Amino acid sequence: MSGTFVGMPAFPSQTFPEAARAALGNPQLRHNMAHATGTIRAKRAAVVAELPEWEELRLVGAAVKESALRSLDRHLLELEEQLVANGAVVHWARDAAEACAIVAEVARAHGVDEVVKVKSMATQEIGLNEALAAEGIAAWETDLAELIVQLGDDLPSHILVPAIHRNRAEIRDIFRTRMAAAGRPAPEGLTDDPAALAGAAREHLREKFLRAKVAVSGANFAVAETGTLVVVESEGNGRMCLTLPEVLVSVVGIEKVLPTWESLDPMLRLLPRSSTGERMNPYTSTWTGVTPGDGPQEVHVVLLDNGRTNALADQVGRQALRCIRCSACLNVCPVYERTGGHAYGSVYPGPIGAILNPLLKGTGVDEQTDSLPYASTLCGACFEVCPVRIDIPEVLVHLRSKVVDAHRPSRKPEALAMRAASYTFSDARRLGRVEKLSGLVGRVLGRVGRTTLPGGRPAAGRIPGPGAAWTAARDLPAPPRESFRAWWRRTSGGQDAAGEEDAS
Repeated sequence: MSGTFVGMPAFPSQTFPEAARAALGNPQLRHNMAHATGTIRAKRAAVVAELPEWEELRLVGAAVKESALRSLDRHLLELEEQLVANGAVVHWARDAAEACAIVAEVARAHGVDEVVKVKSMATQEIGLNEALAAEGIAAWETDLAELIVQLGDDLPSHILVPAIHRNRAEIRDIFRTRMAAAGRPAPEGLTDDPAALAGAAREHLREKFLRAKVAVSGANFAVAETGTLVVVESEGNGRMCLTLPEVLVSVVGIEKVLPTWESLDPMLRLLPRSSTGERMNPYTSTWTGVTPGDGPQEVHVVLLDNGRTNALADQVGRQALRCIRCSACLNVCPVYERTGGHAYGSVYPGPIGAILNPLLKGTGVDEQTDSLPYASTLCGACFEVCPVRIDIPEVLVHLRSKVVDAHRPSRKPEALAMRAASYTFSDARRLGRVEKLSGLVGRVLGRVGRTTLPGGRPAAGRIPGPGAAWTAARDLPAPPRESFRAWWRRTSGGQDAAGEEDAS
């Protein structure tokens, strides 16, 4: 077992349509996905219905995130200042390679060969587990679903529930066959009862928590005014990672910054209901640098860009950076429900992944990423449930246009024709010469077999020569023999023609 296999695309050489076709051929996967997403949808709908002010709360959440993004530079500097003042070491990482190198250096400086991890999308995004493994450092996932994925040499398929594609029987088999190679073995006679499976995971992880010297986390939010990082979770494993080890390294995307404690309030009301269907999450952990005698005595914070400033520069796409990783859009998406998350080839699957990946990586880079904006029916269900009102359909359409532009050949006849038209219409004298030429063409076409209408006007239809193929399925009127401007000059703006009509 690789031990730290998390984050590589499941279908690295396949576009979404190819990968989706393979996933649709797996009836067990479709059954698991339909059952799991249906259950989560129902729980979310029930707790959201309890709040008559839910839509107003969504508006507040969207406004808070949008405001934070528009002043991101100022908030990041304030966050760094407060963290340093409270004893933390702040690192800035432009990309995945820099972030992984920073974490690996901290681990090497303390002579450890393993770290424990809180569930973190940012660390999966940068491939941290694989980078640490290359340095001889094992990164142990402590979230139950992430543990299942790791032990099974599998890949996460959901933002919130990475093992959503697995059922209880499959999890039991993974624990029985793979747990011993990673530490404490599964109990004899382990059944697929959820309580028994959770108990086996608890015993397996406990020894790792107690001996770990270094822990790695992400953060759901970072409060600039106090330099406080926030993690919300449901199992308590995060609390263990954030308090027991001597050293804590937190990898935080720069878009996670909020300006004040007050702005954190709507987020902590929106996130639990949208993600797990709970009124509030069981564990909310906050830490502000180093507290003597309490928790880790060495704290590092890695502020990660990795394409986020590129996304921020996109006037339409920047709203994707509001995302609070609740996964509500995944649970209502008819495409995701039928294909699962692996078909997206990224740690960010579903509707949010279909826009976030192209925004972070750029369009025109690889076919797999460029296929993601098309992984949607544009039904709009994702926007209706998004707690921070990201208009995912709008961004999908926007990214589709960027994909088309990125793949538009510069020498394609259509592109050349559009450039020629632009050149012609940008100058009145050039346009006048072309109009005279088009009139000549119209007279010539009228003499080579084109059908005519009463009065001698050429009828729309096929034209001979090179244009015949293009007009096989299109009607194309022949150019008029006289341009509008020539007619205007000849008739003094139509006055002479009107006089002739009155006299007749």
